[in-house]
Amino acid sequence: MGVSRSTYYFQETHEPKPRVYRGGRPIPGYSLARDGRKVSDEQIKEWLMEEVEADGFGYGYVKLMVQLRRHHGVIINKKKVYRLCKELGILKPQRPLHRHYPRKLARNRDITAPNQLWEVDLKYGYIHGEDKFFFILSYIDVFDREIVGYYIGLRCEAKDAVMTLKSALWKRKLLTGGQAMPVIRSDNGPQFISNVFEEACEELKIEHERIPPKTPNMNAHIESFHRLLEDDRLSSCELETYAEAYETVDKYMRWYNNERIHSSVHYLSPAEFHREHVKNGLMTTKPIRV
Repeated sequence: MGVSRSTYYFQETHEPKPRVYRGGRPIPGYSLARDGRKVSDEQIKEWLMEEVEADGFGYGYVKLMVQLRRHHGVIINKKKVYRLCKELGILKPQRPLHRHYPRKLARNRDITAPNQLWEVDLKYGYIHGEDKFFFILSYIDVFDREIVGYYIGLRCEAKDAVMTLKSALWKRKLLTGGQAMPVIRSDNGPQFISNVFEEACEELKIEHERIPPKTPNMNAHIESFHRLLEDDRLSSCELETYAEAYETVDKYMRWYNNERIHSSVHYLSPAEFHREHVKNGLMTTKPIRV
């Protein structure tokens, strides 16, 4: 059983000692004032009732503590004020806690053509020469694996995510109207849960869905691309300036789209596979379940 001999026989020959709960420190029943005199809890309760009646439940127990210290010179902490208010039944009702869940959770989809589902995510890069980070925001088409839009900058806000999205839609000729817009899938980063991004999606008539927390596998394609970017480029060189970082990432993006062959798209580059599919309609893959 994996129990040592001494432990086994100790349990056989020794009676366990019962644990006795001794309780916490007894309640003293008073508090000290700044001049050293003792102020009973009953007196403090009267002062609390006066404060409550005067302000009409305007203060919680923390502010009542401040009032006791200020008006009566009592040395008291918020925990004791909370206990006394609870005994008096005058605790101010707390605001209900509203849990924030994604407005629309990502659901399972079968992707059979371009521009059906785009995944977006943010990645950090490090500039050694300037000791600072920079941001890379990328949109990937799940069907053909092409990076349809990307942003590189020293900061990344919701407006940058919107700008990059519009640029990607223009590149795919989806802003002219008459074509179905892609579904945008993201995590719960601040850029994507902002009102700016949500309003832009509503304006463009785009469905935006967010993955549940701690489920990066539901955004696997963009996560995989950023891992490639890290392994192939960012981790293999020390960037000295932001200009060098921008040029390096931009060059990699163009190489990935136009030259790097991908096993999931018949060993073609993403851009080549997309062109062949749009031109001939013959280049296709198995439905992608995401």
